[in-house]
Amino acid sequence: MVKYIIISIASGILLGILDGVINANPLAQRLYAVYKPIARTSLNVPTGIIIDLVYGFILAGVFLLLYKSLPGQIGVVKGVSFAVLVWFFRVMMNVASQWMMFKVSIAVLLYTLLTGLAEMLILGILYGLTLKPAI
Repeated sequence: MVKYIIISIASGILLGILDGVINANPLAQRLYAVYKPIARTSLNVPTGIIIDLVYGFILAGVFLLLYKSLPGQIGVVKGVSFAVLVWFFRVMMNVASQWMMFKVSIAVLLYTLLTGLAEMLILGILYGLTLKPAI
């Protein structure tokens, strides 16, 4: 349980850092300028941190729940499998919706797909290397 809590907090912090790097870099700023008319002008940092921490706990918990069902014999492979699964439901479906609903360039959609995949792979590998359900 202690390991779960530590990894959940670490993954929540990592998620926040990765989101910042992915969304605040110059390339992202240029690509995401299309959203400027509807984007917030300021961020609520404390709420963002809480949300990322909650996501860390949820993702780590779901990884543990699905652990035995995930493909692979070793934790890292299970972590990558989990990452691809979460990427599909979290990122891929969101990008498909954006493609259908908004006039955004393919570059924006590809950037979101690729950075989302990288983010999920980092978290999945972290979970695969550190978490295993108690039996």
